[in-house]
Amino acid sequence: MKGQGCFFLQDNSKKSIIFAGESMRRILSILLIMFCFCVAQGQEFRCAVQVNYQKLLTTTQAYESANDKKVFDAMKQAIEDFVNGRRWTNMEFEQQEQIDCGIALILNTRSSATDFAGQLQIQLRRPVYNSTYTTGLFNYMESGTFNFSFNESQSLDFDLGNFYSNLSSTLGYYCYLMLGMYFDSFSPNGGEPFYQLAQQVQQAAEGSGYVGWKSSEGQKSRYWFMENHTNSAYAPLHQAYYDYHRMGLDMMTKDQTKARQGIVAALRDLQAVHRKRPNVLSVTQFVDVKIQELGSIFTPAPKEEQQTVYDLVKEISPINAVKIKEFNSKK
Repeated sequence: MKGQGCFFLQDNSKKSIIFAGESMRRILSILLIMFCFCVAQGQEFRCAVQVNYQKLLTTTQAYESANDKKVFDAMKQAIEDFVNGRRWTNMEFEQQEQIDCGIALILNTRSSATDFAGQLQIQLRRPVYNSTYTTGLFNYMESGTFNFSFNESQSLDFDLGNFYSNLSSTLGYYCYLMLGMYFDSFSPNGGEPFYQLAQQVQQAAEGSGYVGWKSSEGQKSRYWFMENHTNSAYAPLHQAYYDYHRMGLDMMTKDQTKARQGIVAALRDLQAVHRKRPNVLSVTQFVDVKIQELGSIFTPAPKEEQQTVYDLVKEISPINAVKIKEFNSKK
């Protein structure tokens, strides 16, 4: 992963002096090809998109024509292009560095040719250093109904300062949120600038009239995910991403004891947030995603470590403590 700019382009511009005998046209052609290659490799996300419209096919809401199914294929393609084809940062990503994520849209109703409602699920995964294992960073299905308009003849317009559609703003919001979590897991507070961008998207969408953007719309609104990650009172949350992944999982092939210590440190980070404000949405989501993994990691650990993990999870997220089945006898 490199900073802004294309290093291939910079290197070849220096080397072009050597090829003084070549025509300028050929040199420019080579540089243009390399530039296009860099841009093609620069996108951050490798997002798999699913649009499930099966429920619509069992009702009159499907608009009945077989050709009408094309709109769902167009919707899937538009979302993929929006997430995978857009530049979200000023960094260059090699193909193997692209961020693995998934977006599932389950359509429940269709009130007109362009108006839909359903549920939205977002998944984010992270590779673990020196292994083929990937760990879940975010796996969340919105609790409320996601209402949006989609016209296959129109592009999904988006920028930070404006609200164009609920679909593009929601996708943009989650892209920045995922970038924040991802970069937090690699360096302390590495995701901070992306959470700030998610906040800008939320603020621009707040007055749109669509449900999900306001603080008054329940603790699972998009407002609260953004607030959890931008409120300085919850600073240990950012450290939890780093401790769990960089100081924990990434160390597993090198030193399992130290790796488990890093993961325990992450749970203590979450505990610090929980004690300031119980049932913080992002803390609950963190434990929801990691609970099965915690069981696998600490099953071979010493009993005192198992007890520590069980006690921390029980305090932070009691509903998840019972899912660590191997630890039940130590309650």
